[in-house]
Parts: sequence; structure tokens; C-alpha cells
Amino acid sequence: MFFRLNRQFFLVLITTICVIHQLYTYPISAALGNTFDADITTTKIANQVTVRIFTKSGSGSGVVIKHEGQTYTVLTNHHVVADSPEDGFKILTADGNIYPAQQSNNVNVEVFDLALVKFNSPQDYQVVTLPKSTLISEGEPVYVSGFPAWHFVFNGNKIIQFEETRNWGVSAFKLKTGTIKMQLTKTLPGGYQLGCTNDVFQGMSGGPVLNQQGELIGINGLLKYPFQGIDAFTFSDGTRPEQADYLQMEALSWAIPIHNVLDFLKKQEIVSEVDALRSKDTLDSTDRISLI
Repeated sequence: MFFRLNRQFFLVLITTICVIHQLYTYPISAALGNTFDADITTTKIANQVTVRIFTKSGSGSGVVIKHEGQTYTVLTNHHVVADSPEDGFKILTADGNIYPAQQSNNVNVEVFDLALVKFNSPQDYQVVTLPKSTLISEGEPVYVSGFPAWHFVFNGNKIIQFEETRNWGVSAFKLKTGTIKMQLTKTLPGGYQLGCTNDVFQGMSGGPVLNQQGELIGINGLLKYPFQGIDAFTFSDGTRPEQADYLQMEALSWAIPIHNVLDFLKKQEIVSEVDALRSKDTLDSTDRISLI
């Protein structure tokens, strides 16, 4: 969510295209904008598993992580849903339907900026695939999807029009391509360790980071160039990065990597076999993570 604008926010939005309001699944070509190199299969997966979460004061994004009966579980950032847990939320799905939703009794949110939200539907929605391995390589192509809160129209470098996307339905969906640039050995507050080049915007917090196979490898949550400056990159142990490292870090968006996501989901009793998964770099196809 992160209700702020950073100093590069407007420049990166120059490439944003005007979209037509609609209430059905958004065309892949339009969702990509200028990123035509994106893998179509991964793009289709992102389009189907990504949801929008409406709260009392704003909106964020999330990813469908589990389906049991008519109950769907959505994984998102805790900061997306922290402002109105008692009021409930609304979930916008890929087909344009909107459902009431409630936050689960999440544990360990003081460690990870993650939360679970549940909604009920008789419809059949796609669930994101968890990876066979927690191994992530620097330089690896990644895809971040979500629903930006604002749409801007530019004339050169000048904003000539802007509009909130709250009532846009699924036409607000965006997918941004990039690569893994940094993996921190220390952890930032909330469990953030994965630095990506993807240009993500306010409202895309809680959205999935997918690999080229369309598997979940992280949850997006921190924008580039935070207004807090170096304070935003104070590690969980209280230390700060060197100036040269900080200059690299602030130019990246940040995500919670899959190994931290799995730790959280294990405590929520959403996944099993996590210890076996994390003990290996790769697994046989029969060893994919199982849902509880």
C-alpha cells in the first residue's frame, strides 16, 4: 500500500498506458504495457492468481495461496490489512467479482510483514504454485503483479491527468518485469531480503513475485527510493548498510523471499514439509510442497 510518492515515481510512470475500464479479465497485452518480453504463460498465471484487497482507507494486492471447499486463502502484506481488521475487507478476483473477506488469526506478524485473508466463493479460482526449491539466483527474471492505486497520464514529464483506480475493476491490473539484483544475508524488518529491479507502485504491496515458471518466490512490499532514506534499510539487528550498499538498495523494490514466506505459512499451518524443502537446493517433482 504505502501511501507516498518517491522521487522516481513519476519518471517510471511515463510508460504507463491509458486503459479502458472493464469488468472482465484484463487482456494480457494491455497488462504488460511496454514489457513485451514477458513470458506469456507466467503472465496468464499472474493475471489469474493475483487479487485486489480493498480496505477502509485504501487498497493493496494479494495472491491466492489455498483453496479448500468454497474457502479461498489469500496471502498479502500485513501492512495492507492492518488498518481495518475489525471491519473486514473486499476481494476483487480475476473475473471481476468482489467478495467480502476477513483476516485470519495470523501469528508471527511481528517477524514477517505477511497476513492471510479468507473469502468464500463457489467459483473455481487458480491457486499459485509453490516452488520445488527455495534457491533464487541473482539476475533471475522475475514478475511482480498487482493493482496500482493510481493511474497517471503524462505530456512529456508533466502530469496532465491522474485518477484513482479503486473503481476500475480488473483493468487496474499490472504486471512488471525485472530481475533479482540483491539478496541480503541480513533481514530488513518484516522479513524483506530480496531486491528486484521491477518498477512497482503504490497499491501493488502484497502482490506475488513469480519466477519464469509462474511459481511464487516472494511477496512484494517495499517501493524504490523510500522517503525515509537510509532509515528504511535499518536491519533487524539495528545495523545499517554501508553508504555504497545503501545507494544500490534504495534503487530496488524489495520483497519477502520464499523461504521467509514458507516459515510464515508453516506457522499458519498452511504448508507442510518445509524443513525437507529448505534442506535441499532442488527437489524431485514428487517432492513439491504439500498444502495442509
